[in-house]
Amino acid sequence: MGDDLGDQWWEHEGNSDASEVEEEKQEEKQPTEKPKTKSKPEKRKAVTEKTVKAKKKKQSEQKECVTPPKKEPEDAKSPKVKRKRKKKKKTITDVLSSSEPKPGCPADLQSLVTQYFSDKRSVIEQEELKLHDSCFLSSNDLTHSLSSYLKQVCPKWAKIQKQHTEKSSVVLLIVCSSALRTIELIKQLTTFKGEAKAIKLFAKHIKVEEQVKLLQKGVTHIGVGTPGRISALIEKDGLNLQALRYVVLDWNWRDQKLRRMVDIPEIKLDFMKLLESGILSGCKEDKVKIGLF
Repeated sequence: MGDDLGDQWWEHEGNSDASEVEEEKQEEKQPTEKPKTKSKPEKRKAVTEKTVKAKKKKQSEQKECVTPPKKEPEDAKSPKVKRKRKKKKKTITDVLSSSEPKPGCPADLQSLVTQYFSDKRSVIEQEELKLHDSCFLSSNDLTHSLSSYLKQVCPKWAKIQKQHTEKSSVVLLIVCSSALRTIELIKQLTTFKGEAKAIKLFAKHIKVEEQVKLLQKGVTHIGVGTPGRISALIEKDGLNLQALRYVVLDWNWRDQKLRRMVDIPEIKLDFMKLLESGILSGCKEDKVKIGLF
């Protein structure tokens, strides 16, 4: 037996057992079969499928997140609204810039008085405020200067000014809208007034008390000023209307915004107050004449 197998038969036998054990261990150590790696075309296909899915997901998320179209803010619409309002309510400047200004007439003053006192006086009192045509001088047709207009409506001025001797009173009262306009009108009186004395009656830089003293010092024939200051002087008895014969309104003159004296609310209020202070009653008694320059 030993000869058949050789001298070292046991070694072979032992080796066979060991080899079997080693084979078993190797089989145990060997991991499970690895998944077959994908080929390049399969990888590309998987990548494209992923990208398509990602794009679809992103698009769906964007659709969900899309905010509704923004409504035009009110501010964007407001210019249209403003334009409509401007069409409905045109300013005096807009109207006059597109049309030639018309000269004032007695009917304009009469309608202004009626409108102002419509909610302040009874119907009977309003009738009493209506002035006859005889209360008015001829109106300026926009061709006259102040001096030429006054020469037309006061042809006997030289005689009238000599007869006037009363202090704190004037024969001619010119009513305008501002201090600057007052100074301008006094300059325009040069060729008309002759030896007559004119006084400025406005509030800018001049106190009421100072003007009262000036009126008391000597005889003044012409007073030129704003309705607010003239009314204040009448209230304080610094100016009386006993010798007053002519009231000339600077009716047609317009400022930079093309507004007349009666178009400016605060001046209009003072003007109506001045008419109430004795001018309207003087016209009704046929003592005072009104002219629209």
